[in-house]
Amino acid sequence: MSIENETFRPKIVAFCCNWCSYAGADLAGSSRLVYPADVKIIRVPCSCRVNPMFILRAFEKGADGVIMCGCHPGDCHYSTGNYYARRRMTLLFSMLDFIGVENGRTRVEWVSAAEGVKFSTTMNEFVEKITSLGPNVRLEDLRCRN
Repeated sequence: MSIENETFRPKIVAFCCNWCSYAGADLAGSSRLVYPADVKIIRVPCSCRVNPMFILRAFEKGADGVIMCGCHPGDCHYSTGNYYARRRMTLLFSMLDFIGVENGRTRVEWVSAAEGVKFSTTMNEFVEKITSLGPNVRLEDLRCRN
């Protein structure tokens, strides 16, 4: 790890389903489990409501990594929402690979409301992975500059 990566603090965007993953994040906080403050959580009604354009927009606005968390398959409060999300994300991963965004910068994880420990562990692992990859420079030319 270079000196540049030691001072690098990644910007992480986490799209979390209201019913499971967001509740898992809440449980992690209530249980005083630690995960980096660099993770910015966006609550969505269901993981299927995460449009792939939201993820591209997050990268455009400066995110170094994006993770989508939802209910476990079969446990979705909207019956099949996470199946649609899983298919969309698979296509998005192919597109990101095509345009040259590193494979580890996006992730999908299924976290239930009772899995605060899993939420904390997942976020810590994801931040560690993004830190090792360094800043996201691939989509830097798309970013809006002020």
